[in-house]
Amino acid sequence: MMTTINRQVLLASRPVGAPQPTDFTLNQTEIPTPEQGEILLKTKYLSLDPYMRGRMSDKKSYAEPVAIGDVMVGGTVCQVEQSNHPDFTVGEWVLAFTGWQDYATSNGEGLIKLGMNPTHPSYALGVMGMPGFTAYMGLLDIGQPKAGDTIVVAAATGAVGSMVGQIGKLKNCRVVGIAGGKEKCDYAKSVLGFDECIDHHAADFAEQLSQACSNGIDVYYENVGGKVFDAVLPLLNTGARIPLCGLISQYNATSLPEGPDRMNMLMGQLLVKRIKMQGFIIFDDYAHRYDEFAQDMSQWLAEGKIHYREDCVEGLENAPQAFIGLLEGKNFGKLVVKVS
Repeated sequence: MMTTINRQVLLASRPVGAPQPTDFTLNQTEIPTPEQGEILLKTKYLSLDPYMRGRMSDKKSYAEPVAIGDVMVGGTVCQVEQSNHPDFTVGEWVLAFTGWQDYATSNGEGLIKLGMNPTHPSYALGVMGMPGFTAYMGLLDIGQPKAGDTIVVAAATGAVGSMVGQIGKLKNCRVVGIAGGKEKCDYAKSVLGFDECIDHHAADFAEQLSQACSNGIDVYYENVGGKVFDAVLPLLNTGARIPLCGLISQYNATSLPEGPDRMNMLMGQLLVKRIKMQGFIIFDDYAHRYDEFAQDMSQWLAEGKIHYREDCVEGLENAPQAFIGLLEGKNFGKLVVKVS
């Protein structure tokens, strides 16, 4: 082994509002030694995703926050460097959750094998990983789209939204995206094949959405919340389905929005129109169905039916700045860090 140093990016302080470079610190420690029944993993690629902002906060959520001084959490693609485990071979690639560091040990629990020579190993963090899997199960299992349905997806060019729309088109649905700015809306239509994409910055956004959904909305894939959901709610058809994946417009909020309480209106719509709205946490709820997703997505990719764009940053030390940029929308495509 060439080096004995394990670089780690630690959470230095809890951000107030947008994270700053000073909220992270680069630490160096010794490479851990795997015990009996363990393997040593070397990180090759690290995924950067919006949910990480929530883990930096100590608000109560579906997962524990990162403790001050601990390694930042994150999905990784790793290679087995040493193995004291009968099921893992040196050189094998795995999908793991070892966070922002060069090396980690594992007892093998929760790892997904990627083989000895995966063609695009980093794809396991995007189109073949958590974002693609989230889009697939949320849309197909909760959304239950039928041919001819109108699907609306918010954050339409993001890692999840871009997959939702393309899968919707493969299921012969009309797909309307919602994205921020002309460039993203054009990309959704010309490259991803959406039927329409509405800019949520437009002054007449709600009117444009209504015109694009003249037959109402059958499936609304929720990534955003806020004013986007306000525009969607009156357009939902009887029997509509809402997979609730994320609410990015609320992640930095410190209080409830001003204005009248619309909870009774929402509950009334859910009741009268028999709308199904269901939240889900992808690996908690669907880990046992990963193979089903992987088979379909691999085939669609091989046949050129899915377009996937990756934004790759070199070097673990650049992860904090890249993550800050992600929250400002500076990336174009799924953001990954090539660690080594």
